[in-house]
Parts: sequence; C-alpha cells; structure tokens
Amino acid sequence: MDRTFKGTVLVVGATGRTGQWIVRRLEEHHIPCHLFVRSSEKAVELFGPEVEGHISTGSIENSEEIKSALEHADAIICAIGSSVTNPEEPPPSVIDRDGVIRLATLAKQKNIRKFILVSSLAVTKPDHPLNKYGNVLTMKLAGEDAVRELFAEKGYSYTILRPGGLLDGPPLLHALRFDTGDRLATGAIQRSDVAEVAVLSLFMEEAHNSTFELIQTDEINQTSLRHFFSQLPSGTVL
Repeated sequence: MDRTFKGTVLVVGATGRTGQWIVRRLEEHHIPCHLFVRSSEKAVELFGPEVEGHISTGSIENSEEIKSALEHADAIICAIGSSVTNPEEPPPSVIDRDGVIRLATLAKQKNIRKFILVSSLAVTKPDHPLNKYGNVLTMKLAGEDAVRELFAEKGYSYTILRPGGLLDGPPLLHALRFDTGDRLATGAIQRSDVAEVAVLSLFMEEAHNSTFELIQTDEINQTSLRHFFSQLPSGTVL
C-alpha cells in the first residue's frame, strides 16, 4: 500500500514531546515538513542543522507570525498544549482554546485544506479531575469545536485525535483501540504512536472528518498502525 500525502505539513508545536515524534514519523514516511516553534535553536538541537531552512519561529498568540508559518503549509498537524502546572506559562484558555481557534481560522483563510489536531481523552467531561487545571479539557473542546466547524466544509478535512495518558516509549510496540463518543474512561498510549496515527490521518480515508479516542492495549509488535483505522465508522464527528 503506497498511499501517502503529497505536500508539506506544518507541524505546530514541533519541539514539544509529541511534536518531536510527529516530525520523526513524517520523516519516516518521506513527507516534507515545516516547523512552527518558539525557539529555532531548540529545533536545530533536536533535529539537526538540516532543518534550519524549514523553521518558522513565533507564538500561537501572534497572528502575523502564524500567517508567515502558514505560507509553507499544505496541511497542518497541531500538537500544542498548555503547561497546566506551570503558572509562568500561558493558561489553557490562551493555548488550547484561543491558540487553536486562531490557528484554524487563519489556516482556513489561507485555504489550507487539511487540519489534524492532537487533543485529549475526556474533553467532554467537565467534572474530570484534569479539568481542575484551568479547565484544560473544556478549553481543548472549544478548540476542537472550532476546527470541526471550519474544516467540515466540502473540500476541506479535519481529524481530531483524543489520546489517553501520554507515554514516552518507541512506536509500533502495541495494539491500539480507537473509539468514538468520548466513552473511554481511562487509558494510555505512546506519544510516538499518537504521532504515527496523526501522520497516517493525512491520507487514511477513515480519518476524514473524524474525531476519535485512542489508547494502547496489548503489547504486540506492529509493522503498521493503518489497520486500526478500520475500527472507525465513517465521518465520525463526536
């Protein structure tokens, strides 16, 4: 199966722990990418000097800096997230809600056709313990809603991933469970597998206009994660 994505992917939040894996998995699939990061020095440190011509620096709070980065994009994978336990960092309302809404709005204005967002399990559950940190889940849901509204239009496409608790191991070592409707109460998954699913969502038909949860199950070596998309109904919204 040689399905892939033709074009350049803007990775927003590329130096974060999940973003780093997204860049690596795009490279594994030979899909060109451009990085939107706060620090070009950190990006070069992580990915090497060969990325120097493929970096836009800026803030998700700055529309002009976002617009500049979008000049390099045919699709977006957004892996930003607020540091909910660090009072020195912007709160979830600024990053997970307003930042995602700003990015998605400007991307639609630039006629970018595909938007993939890494969100979180339990975003529809305001009483979840995680939500006591700046209403982070509620803010993520507001970001999701904007992406769905903007990119559900004919000719556009979105995929929203709602992973469980994020782990830092290598990819392709576990079976995965995909589900819809925010019914999974708990679960964990490797960031590297979330990144692989995000990359596959660029071209897997089952991911088109879908919102789904994903967690790992049994420890079983995988040659690909494509077959797990068959767990999804077509055109899932919530």
